Amino acid sequence: MEFDKEKYKEMFREYVKERRIKKSYQSFKINLFLEKAENSLLIAKHIKDIQPSKDQPKKLFWDYWAITISYYSMLYAAKAAILSKGYEVSDHDAAQIALGHLLVPDEIEREDLEILNQSYKLFEEEYVHYFEDAKTESKIARYSAIKTYTRRRLDEIFDNAIDFVAKIGFILQKID
Repeated sequence: MEFDKEKYKEMFREYVKERRIKKSYQSFKINLFLEKAENSLLIAKHIKDIQPSKDQPKKLFWDYWAITISYYSMLYAAKAAILSKGYEVSDHDAAQIALGHLLVPDEIEREDLEILNQSYKLFEEEYVHYFEDAKTESKIARYSAIKTYTRRRLDEIFDNAIDFVAKIGFILQKID
């Protein structure tokens, strides 16, 4: 979905009504989700870098899981960030909507953060696109009969996951 702050706001309200996004006071889960995100990245890297022997599954099948685990690392980081704003999500699409609504600042918020020299808190819309892209590729990897990935595409998804998790970790570290 093309990023549109107003559309995300509208969908956020709709998802709250549907209880796909709920208020939460369980902030203790923030660090647990961040830990899951960081460790999932380590596992994704291990799987991405595997050079299977001839008695193991083909590299293609390892790549599917590297993409899926990279996406899940982003999902766990997203859940941590969403919790830091007082909400929890019940599904992947709700996580994307909550990210776009709760974390991407509008122009006034962006200007305020820059004036206060707190631009490190900026969660740019490109991170929402990273999440959406990885979510799509993960779904394809899990549910399609076959799709091959170039090394470049696999690295792109993995690198975006690293950036995404690091940015959320940095933002949440500054909040504590």
